[in-house]
Amino acid sequence: MTTILAIERLSKTYDNGFAALKEVNLAIARGEIFALLGPNGAGKTTLIGIVCGLVRASAGSVTVDGFDSAADYRNARRKIGLVPQELSTNQFESVMEALRFSRGLFGKAPDPAHLERVLRDLSLWDKRDQRIGALSGGMKRRVLIAKALAHEPEILFLDEPTAGVDVELRRDMWEMVRRLRDKGVTIILTTHYIEEAEDMADRIGVIDKGELMLVEEKRALMRRLGQIHVTIGLTQKLDAVPAALCDLNIDLAPDGMALTYTQKGEDCDDRLAALLKILVSQGIEFCSVNSQRSSLEDIFIDLVGRRR
Repeated sequence: MTTILAIERLSKTYDNGFAALKEVNLAIARGEIFALLGPNGAGKTTLIGIVCGLVRASAGSVTVDGFDSAADYRNARRKIGLVPQELSTNQFESVMEALRFSRGLFGKAPDPAHLERVLRDLSLWDKRDQRIGALSGGMKRRVLIAKALAHEPEILFLDEPTAGVDVELRRDMWEMVRRLRDKGVTIILTTHYIEEAEDMADRIGVIDKGELMLVEEKRALMRRLGQIHVTIGLTQKLDAVPAALCDLNIDLAPDGMALTYTQKGEDCDDRLAALLKILVSQGIEFCSVNSQRSSLEDIFIDLVGRRR
């Protein structure tokens, strides 16, 4: 796939000496959903701010669909839609006025049909003439998303888009994100709801203390760094782990009615199959096999926790 966003050796150091980003390198493919995960203060919002032209980088470069964000800011920024964390809108204009202004701000000709589609997708069509200040917090969040989509961007940044919003909006928004991805829009999101990233993202990036720790395809990451915990229920009590299993680091439950083990890495399934084969060959009967795999959140906590 072609690269739509290229970030090279990007750094940001503030006047007080705080290094928010440290030589970050990242390439985002056109049409993918990329989740950037990190604890508070890791550098996620700074990175987004630089790409969107809201923060000046100390070093490095950002190229958006072939346009250098510093040398050709206007064309680069036109490619991007941003849904920020904060609810920052003009409270006195109507929903439709806000969308028309956002579209015009990027030099786009009026397109009432497009704005109607965006508002209907976000269940805002019946609110189009209402002042933004009169809307609920969840509806205001929808307006931010609509504004970001008004100029038909090719890259959409979602910075903690579901923080503090209701379940209905979260569901509607992720359905909309999938539709946008199907149309070729590139989605880059940050979220504290890591299960959302696990469900939605094609690739995962983990950033901490301004450094990009890893970037990997989601399934490959979970196979490589995840672990599986297996409990095998036995039909008859054992007094000790059979000799044939001693090299496999298997534990026997205190009541002697279950064997357990935990393994990290990519060959978890192969090891489980080999273990069951040994049990059968040893005449050890079992009545259940329960396995629990790591979630993306488990992996994230383990990665970041090592640096604390």
